[in-house]
Order: sequence, then structure tokens, then C-alpha cells
Amino acid sequence: MSAKNNGLSIFALGGLNEIGKNMYAIQYENDIIIIDCGNKFPDESLLGIDLIIPDISYLVENKDKIRALIITHGHEDHIGGTPFFLKKLNVPVYATRFTLGLIELKLKEHKLLRESELVEINPDSNLTFGDIKVDFFKVNHSIPDCLGIVFNTPEGNIVHTGDFKFDLTPANDEYSDIHKMAEIGKRGVLLLLSESTNAERPGLTPSEQMVGEHVEEAFKKATRKVILSTFASNINRVQQVVDACKVTNRKLALLGRSMVNVVQVAMERGYLEVPDGMLIDQDEIDAMDPQNVAILCTGSQGEPMAALSRLSTGSFRGVEVLADDMVIFAAGPIPGNEKGVSKIIDNLFALGAKVIYGSGSSSGMHVSGHGYQEDLKLMLTLMRPKYFIPIHGEYRMLYHHRMLAESVGVEQGNTFIMKNGDVVDIENEVARQTRKIHAGNTYVDGVGVGDVGEIVLRDRKQLSEDGMLVSVLTISKAEGKLVSGPDTISRGFVYGGDSDDLIKNVNRIMTKTTNELLEANETKWNVMKNSIKKSVGQYIFQNTRKKPMILPIIIEI
Repeated sequence: MSAKNNGLSIFALGGLNEIGKNMYAIQYENDIIIIDCGNKFPDESLLGIDLIIPDISYLVENKDKIRALIITHGHEDHIGGTPFFLKKLNVPVYATRFTLGLIELKLKEHKLLRESELVEINPDSNLTFGDIKVDFFKVNHSIPDCLGIVFNTPEGNIVHTGDFKFDLTPANDEYSDIHKMAEIGKRGVLLLLSESTNAERPGLTPSEQMVGEHVEEAFKKATRKVILSTFASNINRVQQVVDACKVTNRKLALLGRSMVNVVQVAMERGYLEVPDGMLIDQDEIDAMDPQNVAILCTGSQGEPMAALSRLSTGSFRGVEVLADDMVIFAAGPIPGNEKGVSKIIDNLFALGAKVIYGSGSSSGMHVSGHGYQEDLKLMLTLMRPKYFIPIHGEYRMLYHHRMLAESVGVEQGNTFIMKNGDVVDIENEVARQTRKIHAGNTYVDGVGVGDVGEIVLRDRKQLSEDGMLVSVLTISKAEGKLVSGPDTISRGFVYGGDSDDLIKNVNRIMTKTTNELLEANETKWNVMKNSIKKSVGQYIFQNTRKKPMILPIIIEI
């Protein structure tokens, strides 16, 4: 389906009815601007998959109309898909200074940095793409340099908030520009796209200042090493850890590649102040008095290969968690990660560590970077949109955000709860949601991008649940008869030594089925293989209630 050639359209390509993989597009006539290009991490059902990124096939079909990719901020769910996007659509990328630093790391890894056009912007920047004029406003979030975007079009103004909260005492002095938001609202907002992550939570988001006080207090109470895990991109939290080390005279070691890389970018670009001599290498940890050491590491979301997970199992080379060490989880678990986090906490307790964990308000070690209901209502009140699209959240979050919008004056019927692939078209300042484009997931598996589909995933699931049987049969082409085999081996299904009778019966059924086919002069391989799979599969299910993958290998001589 080709892009519409007149009027104004808003496309949802990711970030709706899900957390992560954010991507949206604005089109006016023949100019398309992309907002964000994130990824999300797979759940345990997607076996072997490393990342999930948006399906951009629609954008590839309309590549001549794409003018820019604008990034609101540097979190993975907003920048993680950028290298894969640029491999297919090498358009200019616009982002703030810190965000560009994180994007550059990714492009270097993918060997794309030299051929990519990266353009630095700030809250005062103004851009023009055809009849679309773009300006920005500053928002506060859990990472530096975050922007909201205003698209000024002949149809009206479209505002995308990015991720935000209203913290009146931010740790990094990056205040939301409420005055500019109010001015944008006075100019008139035809449609607002606003994030919905915490639309179910009443009240205002607590201030980041609260966390700094609790971190410092915990460092003072600790009698041995302090190990704190948080998102590498949460530079506010990293600075709070640095400040606590300074007050308690501790050296700081960084564990985890992403933590080391992001801290380096933040220091180089002036977003993080670390005293000379504070940072030490991980090899120096054991040589120092435990009271004088702190460790900042990745793994707060239970990732199996992250530093904290390996510390909890004693498999991080050269660094151990010992009895009475203090471990602090300074990040709340993303929905779906609770099981992995819980396992790490159990392992740490078993090692004798003192563990501080729990949701932000209960432990005092984390506050959300996403606005609660009162924050969301304030944004709606400042912008006063005619139409509203809640974004960045699962369906229940989008639904609650719609109710909030209606409570502060957005008319019923003027809110669109969209799914990925939905399009809102605006003509003569009237918005309608009447069509769809192709959108979905692209799976990244090692170096392969998009070459793993539902059939492969189904096969992996079957192998993981019931294992496989491989049988080799040799057939004489001249004589038209079975001359050798079948020889059957089992992997992940049954242990051969314990199931000789089962394997013998499988071989007997294969022989019988093959001979019947040969007598009927049916020698097409696909027909023979399907018949063998069917007869053997029925026998195995009747006797074991399992459905292993059955792979007959037929050799003609």
C-alpha cells in the first residue's frame, strides 16, 4: 500500500500495546519524518532471538519520501533499532548531544558510523522538511537530553511528548520547560501523542532527589563492599553513586560493557562528573579494603549474562559477592522481568549478602522516569489538544490515559487507541482512523535480521519441548526397495538406553510405511517423508503423549 499523497497522516509502527520498540511516523503530502527507532528484548518464548525491532517494510516501499529520523532520547527502546534501520534507509538522524553519543557507539559496532549522517539538535533547534516545520521543547526523564517534538503543518500542530515526567527538583538540573509547553498549547495543538507507561499510577512521580539521599545513607551504613545495579543510561543515578562514593571515601569499579561505554560517553561529553582517581579497574577490587570499594554494574533487570547475574552465581571472573556485602537494586523491574530479578535476589541472599530491593517507593532506591497520572494530566492541560493518541504502553495503559484525557477536557470520540500498523489521517482538521499499513516485528538472531519467522520459531519451540528423532533410511533406486536402516537416534526426546522397545517399534513402523510406499511405486521424497512423519508421529503420541520433531533422511543409492 503506498503512502497517501495529500493531507496529514500519523503512522504507528511500534510502541503501541507493548513496552518498547517505539517508532512512529508523520507524513504531510510527500514528506515523511520518522520518530524514534527502538528495540525490545524477547521473552522466553522467542527461543534464540536476540532483539526485536520494528518491521520497516512499509518505509522501505516509500523510501523516497523519508526526510529524517528524529530521536527523542537515548534509551534502548528508542534508539536500539537505529543501526538496522540505517542499513536499509540511510537518512539523516537528528538527536541531542548525549543521545548522539550513544547512537555513535552502536553505529561503530555495526561499522556504519562513517556513512551515517548525524545531526545534533537541542531544545532551541528549528528544522524544515517540505511544508513541515519542526521545533522542540525540553522534558525531564531518567536520561539526559530528552526532547518533545512539535510538527508545524498546514493542517495544524502535532506534538509528540517523548518520555517524560515533571520533576521540580531534578538531580541533573534538567527541568521540563513548562513555559514553552504552555506557549505551544496557546499556539494550538491539533493532535497530541503522549506516553502512557504510568497511566495507571495515581499522583505525581517522586523526585529524583529522594533517591540520592537514600543511596548516600545506604553507603554510610555499609560495612563491606557496596554493589549497586541500575540502567547504564541512568546517568542521574550514576552521578548519585559517584557522589555517595565521594562522601564515604570509596573507590568505584564499573562492571558490564554497556555500563563502561555509557559512563565513558557521559564523562567525555560533560554529563557526568567523576573525581580523578575514583574509578578503578575490576582487577583492583580484591586488593582493597572492602569498606573502601563500591561497584556499579548492569543486570538490574535479571538479564542472564549481565554482570549482576554472574556475580550472584559466582561466575564473574575475579570478583565475588561475600557475606555482608551490600547489594542495591536501583531500578524497578520492567513488566515481564520479575522472574529473572527474583532469581538473582535469591542467589544473593544465599551468598549472605544484604540486599536492598523492591519497587522504588518501598526501597527508596529508584523513582520512575515516566509520569504518573497527575504528570500526564498536566501535559494534557498545557497542550490542550483537539485530538489525542496515547502511545508507549500496553492496552490497559493506553485505555487509562484516554480516560485521563477525557477528564481534563478532550472530547469523547477524539481519542484514538491505536495498534501497530494503524493510521490516523487528518484532512481539514478532522481526524479519522480508517486504514492500516503493514507493521509488526522483525527478529534479530545473531547476524541474521528478519530471516527467522514464525515457522522457525515454531520448530524451535517444538524442539525445546519434545526434542527430536532423526532416522536414516537407504533405498536402492534400481531395485526400488529398502536396503539399509532405518537407524534412529533421539535427542531431547527419550534416552536410548531406557527406551529400546520404543525405538525398535519406531524403526518397525518406518520400515513398514516405506515398503508400502515403494510397493505402490511412490518414490517422491516429500511424499515418503510426510507419510513416515505421520505414521511415526501417531504411534509416538499414542504411547508417550509427546510430539517430537521427526526428521527422516532418505538416501538413494
